[in-house]
Amino acid sequence: MSAVVVKELTKIYGEQRAVDALSFELNRGEIVGFLGPNGAGKTTTMKMLTSFVLPSSGKAEVAGFDVVEEPMEVRRRIGYLPEHNPLYEEMYVREYLQFVAGLHRLPNARQRVDEMIDLTGLKLEQGKLIGALSKGYRQRVGLAQALIHDPEVLILDEPTSGLDPNQVVEIRELIGKLGEEKTVLFSSHIMQEVELICQRVLIINRGKLVADALISDLKMHMHEGSRITLGFARAIQPDELKLMEGVNKIHALGDNRYLLFCESDLREQLFFFAAQKKWPLVELHREVMELENVFQELTLPTD
Repeated sequence: MSAVVVKELTKIYGEQRAVDALSFELNRGEIVGFLGPNGAGKTTTMKMLTSFVLPSSGKAEVAGFDVVEEPMEVRRRIGYLPEHNPLYEEMYVREYLQFVAGLHRLPNARQRVDEMIDLTGLKLEQGKLIGALSKGYRQRVGLAQALIHDPEVLILDEPTSGLDPNQVVEIRELIGKLGEEKTVLFSSHIMQEVELICQRVLIINRGKLVADALISDLKMHMHEGSRITLGFARAIQPDELKLMEGVNKIHALGDNRYLLFCESDLREQLFFFAAQKKWPLVELHREVMELENVFQELTLPTD
């Protein structure tokens, strides 16, 4: 049985469809990247999966429990670290984690708090007020509270935000270890981080699911085309570039630079086209396809 099942999940605010008929499944013991530009609907989706926001329509289940009909059962089986990590700043770290353990009615609360402090590297900070911690250590406290009740599913929204490079590596390794036993839905704007942690990604844009695949498969599929960056010494007429055979989409990068999504490598044709138009080229190169390139191709608007 899948750990998370989402079918036609939709959330409407007024006339805006923040999430538009999303459907996907997450398997047990799987770390899945959840990607999308700002405003794509990622956070709204995660809040619906954790029963904090009611869907307008559709259905979602976590560990076999419906997020609308059985919200308390869902919350017992899910650990959630939101992007804006809400903490009681006037409480001490250990005091706060003991409080959270009490909310979950853990029989071995003291032992579990000790384990979470060790696991998330909070041993030296456990006697400090949360309000006195750096953002990185607050993230660790948030991760500790999300894990303290040993949930089956973890939903992490930008978990490495505010961490220094060494802390990022530590948390990344921790997430990888957790993914051996738990299902992890992991949202991040750092594509290299997602590639290091996840094998599979979900990409949404304007509330719709635009990709659900292994990263390796996505990159292989996108290699069938070509992405070419052009830069000009002065302003040109980009609409004329769109008329070239084999150019599927064009995106303005600013400063007279353009990113072209092409069916094949058109650098030679573009060079002679620019020469014919007397547009002085200062940049012309084909980009190597990485997850970031795939993400842009699927989410950048057409100009």
